[in-house]
Amino acid sequence: MSWLAGATGLELLQYGFMHRAILVGLCIGVMAPLIGTFLVHRQLALIGDALAHTGFAGVAVGLFLNAVLDLGISPYLSAVVVAMIAALFIELISEATDAYNDVSMAIVLSTGFALGTTLISINAGGLAVGVNQFLFGNLSTVSAESAVILLVLFAVVVGVVGLTRNQLLYVTFDETAAAVSGLSVSWYNRIMVMLTAMVVVGAMQIMGVILVAAMLVVPVAGAAQVSRSFNESLLVSVVLAELAVILGIGASYYGEATAGGVIVLIAVAIYVAAVVIGKLQTAYGEESTPEMGSINVDESDSFGD
Repeated sequence: MSWLAGATGLELLQYGFMHRAILVGLCIGVMAPLIGTFLVHRQLALIGDALAHTGFAGVAVGLFLNAVLDLGISPYLSAVVVAMIAALFIELISEATDAYNDVSMAIVLSTGFALGTTLISINAGGLAVGVNQFLFGNLSTVSAESAVILLVLFAVVVGVVGLTRNQLLYVTFDETAAAVSGLSVSWYNRIMVMLTAMVVVGAMQIMGVILVAAMLVVPVAGAAQVSRSFNESLLVSVVLAELAVILGIGASYYGEATAGGVIVLIAVAIYVAAVVIGKLQTAYGEESTPEMGSINVDESDSFGD
C-alpha cells in the first residue's frame, strides 16, 4: 500500500487505518455478493436486515459485558456469536411453527434490536458513544483485531461456499428436488443463514448496521440485469461490489462523509447503470435479460449429491 501510495500520489493510501479499511472493504466486496446471490434468488433478501439488527444486539452485549465485568472481549466477536444464534433461530422458528420466513425474520429482528436498545439504556453513559460507530460504520475505527476477525470470517465463508456450492445451488433453485435426491435441505438452509450472519457482522465495520444489508442485495440485483447464468451473475456481482467499495471508500475519505452511505449510493448508481445496459441489450435485439430470481443455471452449474 505504501508503494502504491508513492506511485499514485493518493493520500489515503499513506495511512495504516486506511490500509485496514481497504482490506476489509475488498473482503466484503467478495463475501457479500457471494452469499447475497443465493439469498436473492431464494427471495430472502431481507434476512440481512434481520441479522444486522441482531448483530447490533451482539455488539451491545459485548460492550455491556466489557463495561460491567471488564471482560475485554471484542464487540465484533460477540456480534458474530449472537448473529449466528439468531440465524439458527430464524430457521428453527420457521420449522417449528410453519411460519413464513419473513415472519421469523421479523420476530428475530425486533428481538435483536430490542435487546440492543435495552442494554444501551441500562448503561447509556458507557455505551452510547461506542455504539454509534457500529450503527453507521467508520473507516477510522477498523482496528487490527477487527480486521483479523474479518479475515477469519472471509476464509470461513469462501471455504464453506466452495465446498458446498453445488448443494447450495441445488437447494436454491429446487428445494423439493433436492430433498427427494437425499440432500438435507434444512441443514443447508442453516449453513446459508449462518454464513449470512458472518458476512453481516464483517460488513458492519464499514457499512454499519443500518446499511449493511444493501451489500447483500444491490450488487446482485445489478448483476441480474446483465447476466445470463448463475455463475455469470455471481462473478459480475462481485465485480460490481468491489467497484462500489473502492470508489465509495475513496469518495468518503476525500469528501469527509460516512463510508457506508457513500458505498451504498455508488452501488445503487451502478445498479441503475446496469438496468440501462440491460434495457439497451434488449432494445438492440439481444436475448432478453432474465428477471430477478430467474437466472438460468448453465451447463457448468452442475449439482452434486
